[in-house]
Amino acid sequence: MIFLRYIVLLWTVLASVGASAQLSATARGMAKMGLQNIADVDPSIAIDLKYTRADNFVGVVLYTDLREAYLHPDAMACLVKAQRLLRKEHPGYSLIVYDAARPMSVQQQMWNVVKGTKRQRYVSNPARGGGMHNYGLAVDISIIDAKGRPLDMGTAFDHLGPLSGITNEASFVKSGKLTAVQRNNRLLLRRVMKSAGFKPLPSEWWHFNYCSRSYAKAHYKPIP
Repeated sequence: MIFLRYIVLLWTVLASVGASAQLSATARGMAKMGLQNIADVDPSIAIDLKYTRADNFVGVVLYTDLREAYLHPDAMACLVKAQRLLRKEHPGYSLIVYDAARPMSVQQQMWNVVKGTKRQRYVSNPARGGGMHNYGLAVDISIIDAKGRPLDMGTAFDHLGPLSGITNEASFVKSGKLTAVQRNNRLLLRRVMKSAGFKPLPSEWWHFNYCSRSYAKAHYKPIP
């Protein structure tokens, strides 16, 4: 019996070491900082990191060695709660994460691409401390149905323009720029995220922060 327990313990340790070895250098660095892999904490949450491909608003691959989505444990607890609230209301639905913790080095790459263009206003300047993603305290997110299809939110993720904002949604519906269904989908996303403790970003329906930037700078460490 003792020998069997030893074998099980050894297998567990080797499996853990093997899983760690498969992580990229960026992922290992974030794990070392205490950030958590969303897939490890709640595998029911879908992950589709948009910056692992070039079909994003900057038009280049930013995550060259990162495939996992990480968050600070404080934000992670809220995300797990949001998933639970969503699935309680709509059992076939799931949250899908498009971006989470983002190293400051990647933020610099993003800034270099948009600096001096109209897109600059949508990217936090790393020289000024970056944004909430750089602390693992922000998540870009949407909802998928039981077949894995994203709910229609009226614009694509990373669409840069007034229609992505949440302030004038009612008037957008009135003018026909958004449908009632699209707005209701956004309202559902905001409802579960806010109920779980997140704060929406007025200019982007998909972006949610765990806390304010000033609070993050005072109480958390940025990801290098």
